[in-house]
Amino acid sequence: MENPTDRPDRPERPNRPARPVAGRRFYDGANRPVTPKQFRPDRGGAEFDDLPARPKGRGGSDNRDEAAGDRTGRSDRGESRPPYRERSEGGERGSNAGGERPRYENRPAQAASIDMLFGLRPIQEALNAGRTLEKIFLLRGTKNSLVTDISAAARAAGIQVQLVPVEKLDNLTRKNHQGAVAFVSPIDYAPLDTIVTGLFEEGKVPFLLLLDRITDVRNFGAIARTAECLGVQAIVVPSRGAAQINGDALKTSAGALNILPVCRENNLHETIRFLQQSGITVVACTEKADEAVGATEIDFTGPVAILMGSEEDGISPDLLNLADVKLKVPMSGQIQSLNVGVAAGIMMFEVARQRVNQAE
Repeated sequence: MENPTDRPDRPERPNRPARPVAGRRFYDGANRPVTPKQFRPDRGGAEFDDLPARPKGRGGSDNRDEAAGDRTGRSDRGESRPPYRERSEGGERGSNAGGERPRYENRPAQAASIDMLFGLRPIQEALNAGRTLEKIFLLRGTKNSLVTDISAAARAAGIQVQLVPVEKLDNLTRKNHQGAVAFVSPIDYAPLDTIVTGLFEEGKVPFLLLLDRITDVRNFGAIARTAECLGVQAIVVPSRGAAQINGDALKTSAGALNILPVCRENNLHETIRFLQQSGITVVACTEKADEAVGATEIDFTGPVAILMGSEEDGISPDLLNLADVKLKVPMSGQIQSLNVGVAAGIMMFEVARQRVNQAE
């Protein structure tokens, strides 16, 4: 029986440098991954010809110097591997270059065309200078003279002020906001009483549009575009609960918001009463009405203001009770619901149609 220990010795393999330790990496002076010369097959000659191919991965050398030398990700052996992922030009790892996930993926992007102010002093100076601010965010629980002055001046100007936690302010800007952030409106709001008085003095028939809590900026922009095309002379919005006029609203309006005056009022109840006392008929568009637009002889050739409600629950009940006329858009489909921009366009078209017919 053969002795298991009587086996021939293994043939000696050519002398060669030791393989690199698994997981170990080498870097040059520019902090780029390299493979030392003694581990490179192309530098060792025929002594490496009998060596099996090394597996890729963390074990052994993966020849990252070849990928670093050729950014296309193709090594000298003709093998393909994913390209080396570099930093962006700014050098920030959190950027979205190369398909990386953004650092704050849930943060809503602010419109590039709207200006932001941060800091208590800059916001106070902007209010004192009469700049039109869209909204002011103040840190909840802050009590000092500057916060008191900003709150008083903003409310006197009809600017919405919200008390928010610090996380809200940090999401708006990474700079030192000092507990105060404000958005500068891209348009200047016009006083409603001046608009109405000027229309009557010029001998024009008022045609106004009241928007009760329209919150979607694209709906607001589309409504403004239609209103300008159909002869509306001013749009009235509440100071609270209305869509923020930003770059999206301006773009959707196709420039109409730069032409058509927008009036921001603190109380739409008082606004409706003021319009009624001025001889303007307030017509509410609601699905709760019994009469349909176009089916009854409603005279829209006189001074009129169309009242439209929000996307969620329509016109507020208290405002609806103040309206002089209530009309609905006739529908025969199964959905029985219209986008507020479409419904507003139908109502404004009826007014424009009657006025065109009267002029002829």
